[in-house]
Amino acid sequence: MSVEPDILELIEKCKVGDRRAQFDLYGRFSGLMFAVSLRYTNTRIDAEDVVQNAWVKIFSKLDTFSENNSFEGWMRRIVVNTAITLYRKNKKHANQADISEVLATPADIDASKQCDFTREELENAISRMPEGYGVVFKLYVIDGYKHKEIAEMLDIEVNTSKSQLSRAKKFLQGVLLHMERIATPRVDDHSNIDE
Repeated sequence: MSVEPDILELIEKCKVGDRRAQFDLYGRFSGLMFAVSLRYTNTRIDAEDVVQNAWVKIFSKLDTFSENNSFEGWMRRIVVNTAITLYRKNKKHANQADISEVLATPADIDASKQCDFTREELENAISRMPEGYGVVFKLYVIDGYKHKEIAEMLDIEVNTSKSQLSRAKKFLQGVLLHMERIATPRVDDHSNIDE
């Protein structure tokens, strides 16, 4: 996984403090980094703070980047870690006590397999999740972290990460099932037929 030559050139210029190169690098990746940040914060203001802090870290740690790795992945990890730091500051994890797993009913699972949702609808449903298990869901499902990594990042137990993911899935299924019921008129509903 090699880095594009033009990106490597920008990185080298940024390392020596070239402001134009920093501006170009920022312009090239700021949208992506903001989107990553927005997934882990509740407001655009928090997302902007996370991105700003992440860019400071990115520019100050460019010497630690290895060109054998993905530059985008390296920056994404910095943004996620910065967002997690903000999350830790804002939460004391009182809502993340170790709980038993909540399993979806077979009817919920069958219903969710039959649904077709747009990307926007899914993002909206995910954004409705309570913050505690929403963060775990995003780290596990969207960004591909393992439960052990999530537990270390959030300073929680591995089982808590697993139970939060289970709760998140159940919550998401409920939201999507509700959205589907609203979108699909019932065939046996005769209440609005004039007799």
